[in-house]
Amino acid sequence: MIHHFLAGKLQVDQLTIPVNALPQRLTGLRIVQLSDFHFDGMRLAVELLEETIDRANAFAPDLVMLTGDFVTDDPSPIHELADHLRRLQSRSGMFAVLGNHDLEQPHSRAMITEALQRSGIQVLENQAAYPLGEDLAIVGLGDYWSHYFLPQQVMPHINPAVPRLVLSHNPDTAALLKQWRVDLQLSGHTHGGQVVLPRIGPIMAYARRLRLSMPRSVRKLMWRECSEVVKHWEWAMGLHQVGENWLYVNRGLGTYLPGRWNCPPELTCITLVPANSLPTDVKQTSLVVC
Repeated sequence: MIHHFLAGKLQVDQLTIPVNALPQRLTGLRIVQLSDFHFDGMRLAVELLEETIDRANAFAPDLVMLTGDFVTDDPSPIHELADHLRRLQSRSGMFAVLGNHDLEQPHSRAMITEALQRSGIQVLENQAAYPLGEDLAIVGLGDYWSHYFLPQQVMPHINPAVPRLVLSHNPDTAALLKQWRVDLQLSGHTHGGQVVLPRIGPIMAYARRLRLSMPRSVRKLMWRECSEVVKHWEWAMGLHQVGENWLYVNRGLGTYLPGRWNCPPELTCITLVPANSLPTDVKQTSLVVC
């Protein structure tokens, strides 16, 4: 099984993010993000999943955000995964968006949505929720590679004075979302590139460039699926500023071949504070390896 040998140990990334106009009463709001489970019996060990849930609960989060790809191809493992996710604890709610793998089969979208919602996880698709009041919006978008990605149905209708957190599985969407206010976008999808060269970055960013420089007849021999995961490999993991918006990309829990190297599976804990309470250059506060 892939997960036994090639995933590596869980890493917990902790960040403090300043947000403009964040209400004082929400100072210290704690968010846990998990992404890219690929729960199919091969790509995520139950032991790693259970450890991740335990560590997530230890943060006593106010909100839990799940950013897609719960399964890989067959949606039926979602029922077992949802039973595990039922153990997640949150003071004010758990929210999810679906990823491209959650739409592989005609019935996947409905099955996965229903299973998650039975476990107390609200799936948002081009919708906004206000679990903490009308002065903070939680927005969930449909997957970028599908015809369900319709930000124009929700973004223009949010009060421009209200901070908003946006869940969007594919980080490439940050380029399109620049036209709207996004105080923090949470994404996944890339698995961080899985193989990351020190001082260079995800190796798949270079595989894509190499493939595009080749004749069409040769391109078909390249690893198309992974080399075209995203356009913006510079956003493959971590915190980035895209225009005036902030984007955070979680490396995910599931693992594909050839496995992870210098790119461990991730649990993210993000603390929000008003922008005027931190120096503008303070973004990431700590890193804990488990």
